[in-house]
Order: sequence, then structure tokens, then C-alpha cells
Amino acid sequence: MADDFTEFANSYLTDLKSTLDNLPKTEISTLYSMVIDACNKGATVHFIGNGGSAATPSHSAGDWSKELGLKTIAHSDNVSSFSAWANDEGYSQVFVGQLSTFADNGDLLIAYSGSGNSENVINGIKYANEIGCKTVAITGNYNGMGGGKIVDLVDLSIIIPSTSMERIEDVQLVINHIIKEAVKSNREQ
Repeated sequence: MADDFTEFANSYLTDLKSTLDNLPKTEISTLYSMVIDACNKGATVHFIGNGGSAATPSHSAGDWSKELGLKTIAHSDNVSSFSAWANDEGYSQVFVGQLSTFADNGDLLIAYSGSGNSENVINGIKYANEIGCKTVAITGNYNGMGGGKIVDLVDLSIIIPSTSMERIEDVQLVINHIIKEAVKSNREQ
């Protein structure tokens, strides 16, 4: 049993390392520039996502507001608002509803999605585009779908080079930390 676990763990870590080694660094650098711009303009960063890709927005909003002093909202965190919009307008509208209340022209929307095909995330991106937000998708090549539908809707797409939902979700958090630490480092210079 232990040998089976060790083999599995080594395989997982090898795949994760390969994914990290092949990250699209140019696109991540562009996201860094967009966050610096949001900081300089006093814009709000809005995070959306589903499932495991809803946890990273929460983590990111906490990191970026506390450590960068950046205005952030993780729209998956407010259960009362989230469930009210789901109940009254349908689950596909949960992010549109919240963005219609909180987002402004010039804000930045970052959408996390493993598959890139969640209807509520797609609708949130479309709404953010309509009101003049900059939009970013952090997605993956889940089941070989190339980032899903959202990559064609955003100003910037970062497609994590993995077909595994678990590795995609692992790396979404890594990208959050890369951006946060890079912004902090920039400010210290």
C-alpha cells in the first residue's frame, strides 16, 4: 500500500512540476501589469469562480486586500447575496447580479474556472465587459478544452497547461501568490 501511495504521490508531483515549468509567463506578467494599474487607479478587483475555483478568489481577495491594500471583492463569499441572486434570477446570474451592484467602469475582473465553461462565470465576464471592466480568465486545459469558452471573452486569458482539474486548481493559487508577491516586491523597490 505504501509503495502504491509513494508512486501515486511522485506521479502527481512530477505532473505538477511539469505544469509549473510550462506556465505562460508572458500572460502572467501581463496580469501583474494589470494589477499594478488597478492599484495605481484605485480600482476594485472582482473575483469570481465556482467549486474549487471559488476558493481561490476568496484567498486572493484576502491576500490582495490585506497585503497590497487593494480593494477586492470575492463574489463567491457573500452567501446571502449569492443565494438570493440564485433563488430570484437563477444560478447563471449570481455574478451578474453582484457585479451590477459593486462593479464600475475601469475595475478589474478576474475569473477563475477550471473548465472555462461555467455559465455563471461566462455571464459575469460578459457583464463586466459591457460596463467597461478589464477582464482576465485563469483557466486550464481541462479535458483538452483549451480553456473553454471564457478565453474568447476576456482581455487576457491565462491557460494553465494541464488537463487535470486538481493541477489547474493548485496552480490557480500559485498564480495568485506570484502576482501578490511581485506587486509587494515592486513597491519595496
